[in-house]
Amino acid sequence: MKELTIDAAIENIATVTAFIDEQLEQWDCPMKTKMQVHIAIDELFGNIAYYAYNPEIGIVTVRVEVTDNPLAVVITFIDNGIPYDPLAKDNPDITLSVEERMSMGWAFIW
Repeated sequence: MKELTIDAAIENIATVTAFIDEQLEQWDCPMKTKMQVHIAIDELFGNIAYYAYNPEIGIVTVRVEVTDNPLAVVITFIDNGIPYDPLAKDNPDITLSVEERMSMGWAFIW
């Protein structure tokens, strides 16, 4: 298991990505899988940086665990920021126009 503790700041996404890539490369991770992991890193780390501590900057620990039988990677992001429960939020009104949904913070386009 490897860990990286770093400030939860958007500019650190590249450092977190490089740290995780270093672990994945040791196991010859396919490029397609790495690209999917990059998207997850952007989303998870970005959300922590934007919302968990905002307007302050907190600390995040990124843990990478690899098992070889079966081959699997578990990536864990640990923070002490403000919790977010998506199930506690109202569902977006999908009858609204994209512009109306965007102005309400609902960025999904159905």
